[in-house]
Amino acid sequence: MEDKEERKKMEDKEENPQNDTVQANGQQSRKKQKEVAIFGNYRNYYSYRIDQGLEEDPRIKVMKKEWFEGKNCLDIGCNSGLITITIAKKFGCEKILGIDIDSARIEDAYWNLRRIVKSSESKKNQKVDKSKDVGTNGITDPPDKTGRVEISADSPASHLFDQVSFQKDNFVLGWTIPGDKVYDTILCLSVSKWIHLNWGDEGLITLFSKVWRLLKPGGIFILEPQPWKSYVSNRQVSEVASTNYKNLKIFPDQFQEILLDKEVITNNLTTRTISRVKLLLGSI
Repeated sequence: MEDKEERKKMEDKEENPQNDTVQANGQQSRKKQKEVAIFGNYRNYYSYRIDQGLEEDPRIKVMKKEWFEGKNCLDIGCNSGLITITIAKKFGCEKILGIDIDSARIEDAYWNLRRIVKSSESKKNQKVDKSKDVGTNGITDPPDKTGRVEISADSPASHLFDQVSFQKDNFVLGWTIPGDKVYDTILCLSVSKWIHLNWGDEGLITLFSKVWRLLKPGGIFILEPQPWKSYVSNRQVSEVASTNYKNLKIFPDQFQEILLDKEVITNNLTTRTISRVKLLLGSI
């Protein structure tokens, strides 16, 4: 955590940005209006994060197959579901549920799931010899002139429909922990800041305590906490965020210590041991 002087410098810098660029004719150029998403539920979140030249989200590259293969997984704050779907497809988890506070993002996630399944089947169908029975590839009919493909239940890619599901809910305030449901792996990628700003330290501890209760003994919690400078940049996204920001007592560099401190996390709840807490740090 930066000291108070450094924190003040960061805040001053945000409050006094450089003037807009002055064009040759003397008029100031207008900056493109930035999308406001008080929960971090940006519509174009992935295009915002990922360079257009990259084939996949760089966070996927640091993940290991053994964290997911054949496992039951939960993705907290899934946005439009691209990470969720990629994990299921690339690492072969048994089931993965993505939850998000925004119903529009959940609709996007299901749209992306259908699109990815159809795209996968279309590519496979193009490789099949037209003289062979394409039914053996799980596709009932070849693509029509529009490129659309009918997907059969036997299709390998259609199994993603069984693996991946999405649900609209508020994990901190509204999501009821099912008594018989525990997960092998839980992800929380670039979400903790938004929970922290919207529900304060109490909301953050609620997040961590629910993860404790949902995770199987020996399970894995993959947390990508945003750095403090990101809090500074977004502290005025709403009045609630601004108020909570001023009252925060917990900071990102303390998260791992708190996660492993049973007295802080459990609050007299029955706990499960987290054997591994994966912190995806840095600029990814």
